[in-house]
Amino acid sequence: MLVNCVAYQDGKKLADISKQDISEYVVRPECFVWVALKDPDAAELEEMQAEFGLHELAVEDARHGHQRPKIEEFGNSLFVVLHNPELADDALHVGEVDIFVGPNYILSVRNSVEQGFVAVRERCELEPELLKHGSGFVLYALIDAVVDRYFPILDALDVQLEEIEERIFSGTSQRANIEELYALKRKLMKLQYAVVPLLEGVGKLYGGRVPHVCVGLAEYYRDIYDHLVRIHQAITSLREMVITAISVNLSMIGLQENQTTKRLAAYAALIAVPTLIAGIYGMNFEHMPELKWLFGYPIALALMTGIDMYLFRRLRKAGWL
Repeated sequence: MLVNCVAYQDGKKLADISKQDISEYVVRPECFVWVALKDPDAAELEEMQAEFGLHELAVEDARHGHQRPKIEEFGNSLFVVLHNPELADDALHVGEVDIFVGPNYILSVRNSVEQGFVAVRERCELEPELLKHGSGFVLYALIDAVVDRYFPILDALDVQLEEIEERIFSGTSQRANIEELYALKRKLMKLQYAVVPLLEGVGKLYGGRVPHVCVGLAEYYRDIYDHLVRIHQAITSLREMVITAISVNLSMIGLQENQTTKRLAAYAALIAVPTLIAGIYGMNFEHMPELKWLFGYPIALALMTGIDMYLFRRLRKAGWL
């Protein structure tokens, strides 16, 4: 589906144009065209390939999707793959944003991504001095927007971890805590898979041999790189905290099992004493001491009760009961 198709010149919007008019504007050296697609089919991608002269390998990657985040050069053009995370209903959905960038065009393709880039387009149009840089600045704005979407997700996961940590010591279901911690760890792994490959890719856009479309924007891409480093450090820190929380949760389970074992052992000791005495006097031997003694039965009961009371007090004092 076509979302937008706009032509720009000297940092200012010329007009919304149709797909059939793209070829007319891309041949102008002072113009560039910004096209946005959402969940396009193969026919739409082939149409854009014909209009912009996109590399067939890049188009194939965009068509099949499920690519790892990357920034690839094809002659004087770039192909960028970004993972766009969205947190909904306590589940982390990761869509894909494919960006084709050339000297006089930029094509963004959203796959399974609900949140669009209307705000990015408005921001760029409000900064004509920067938009004069053409497609390179738009690429920066798109990457920056996707990277900024990681921060609120990390904040939400951090809050979720704090809630689980509180429940660990509140005596709630330890099994449920383990399941939630493992789910949280998987979310962090998804974020890490999206961020780590971009660190290397974005680093190439401001240091060393910079692609032609990114010339003059080094400080902006360096800012994105700094954000990615912060996000990566935050993910690493959260993952370590999750691992620690899992270990603490398992330790709490072990402590609970030890307490249960102590109680069972204490109750077994209380039962063992009368069982022992009753067992001795229940043996059918003809010659036994005190077998026909008048006070033998009440004394045996008193002895059982007295020993059990003594054991109960000692076990209660030791914390086993």
